[in-house]
Amino acid sequence: MEWLSAENIVAVGTAVAGIVASAGIFWYERRVPRRKRIGYRVQMDNPIGDDVRSGRIGRRLGLFDEAPDMADATLVLLRIENDGSQGIGRDDYTSPELHGLTAVFSDRTIRGVSVTQPTDSDHLMPHFTPERGFGYSGNTLRIPRVPLNAGDHFKLLVLLSGGDVGREIRLIGGLHDGELHTNRSATPDDATPLFSRASRLITIMLTLSVVTLATIVVARDDSPPPMGCAKGSLRVYGSTAFAPVMADAAEKYEKDCEGASIHVDARGSTAGIRDLNSAGAGRKKGSPSVMTLSDGPKPAGMPELKENRVALVVFALVVNDGVRLTDLSSADVRRLYRGGITNWKQLGGPDLPVVLVSRDANSGTRQVFQRRVLGRGEIADSSVDCVHKDDPTAKVIRCELDSTEQVLSEVARLKGAVGYAELNVAADAKGLHVLSLDGDAPSVEAIERGSSAYPYREIEYAYTYGQPAADSLASSFLSYVLKGNGEDVIRSYGHVPCYTPVGMKLCA
Repeated sequence: MEWLSAENIVAVGTAVAGIVASAGIFWYERRVPRRKRIGYRVQMDNPIGDDVRSGRIGRRLGLFDEAPDMADATLVLLRIENDGSQGIGRDDYTSPELHGLTAVFSDRTIRGVSVTQPTDSDHLMPHFTPERGFGYSGNTLRIPRVPLNAGDHFKLLVLLSGGDVGREIRLIGGLHDGELHTNRSATPDDATPLFSRASRLITIMLTLSVVTLATIVVARDDSPPPMGCAKGSLRVYGSTAFAPVMADAAEKYEKDCEGASIHVDARGSTAGIRDLNSAGAGRKKGSPSVMTLSDGPKPAGMPELKENRVALVVFALVVNDGVRLTDLSSADVRRLYRGGITNWKQLGGPDLPVVLVSRDANSGTRQVFQRRVLGRGEIADSSVDCVHKDDPTAKVIRCELDSTEQVLSEVARLKGAVGYAELNVAADAKGLHVLSLDGDAPSVEAIERGSSAYPYREIEYAYTYGQPAADSLASSFLSYVLKGNGEDVIRSYGHVPCYTPVGMKLCA
């Protein structure tokens, strides 16, 4: 009986489990009593002062500029809500004090508090009085025993000074037969999703069933080659920082698509752009079978080059382990690369002469560094071997190398050396360490969360000369990298693919 195949059995079982799970959740939600719950979340934590330590210098007018203690002021919006199914009364709070909850803002001092509430919750405001424990001192805010019906919430807008945004914010307190917990939501005012333990267990069971079915189907290994495969040869030039990604993606494409040959030749972003433009200009018609990867956008004046945004790449400054510094300000980095710092002791480091190990002029990594961090070009090179000065008038030794690997090797070898490279490669190198900039560590995860203003990052572009034919290897491989299995390759190297929900925002 053919219908008794493993796939069909699992499929029918999954459908039956779904029906049972839905009925079980329906019963559980109505029959099983819930604990009392108060949830809280930080909906805003923004600087309104100069915030120089984070490198996000702002501008202020009016009271924001005239009031005292505003140089490092921050605003926090704290939402507190009853996200359970039972109402909470004054006597449900377990605090031995007059007030019910305590909010603690680490490393900051409270300067003022404003309470807001929904228009249909006017009954909450009378509870916020000093007689009922409402007040603050130092970094501690005392919150009264506010009775909350299921779904009720209020917000506290807190003005603080003396610390940076992102410091820990804790809500302390308890409930009889209940809990106080942090929660999150897709948007600030959405109701927090509430999943019971039974719901989570059923979801896990359903997921395991679906994964089992998918594993059985995939294990049969009788699927045809991927759609859109093309034959022929393709040369990929450009960025040395992104070359490992493209080489890996090319190898996987060649395995999936017989008859395709893709050669990755990393020459630097600028050289790759020139080679592509020359290859296209020498043809009478059509697009050459060449693609170039560039760390950042192409130069002006090449309208025939068609751009595709591939990934967000994070770069990093690296320094020899003999230099025991972990963070530099952008201003100090600019002084370093202008020759204004000749010895690390000028920045609080060891007594070692500064050695600037840079990339050559064709490097996209160098161009991103100059554009995003320095705001100008580097000083002239003064050494061929990174050890001896060829120009005796130069303030510091500065050499230029052809590849990321050479830069990392020299920085690890030379005491006092500093350079720059793509983060994922630099993080695994020995004998050197990565530097933070203005207190922000280079972190792909933090940038994806939107919690980092780290500047040394750039979009990786793929360029073709004109629009390649739809059935060409260049077009097929580009689609594979942007929207196919190439996305997984990009992610595995620590980059953010542009064709993902988060990537689309970061690459815009």
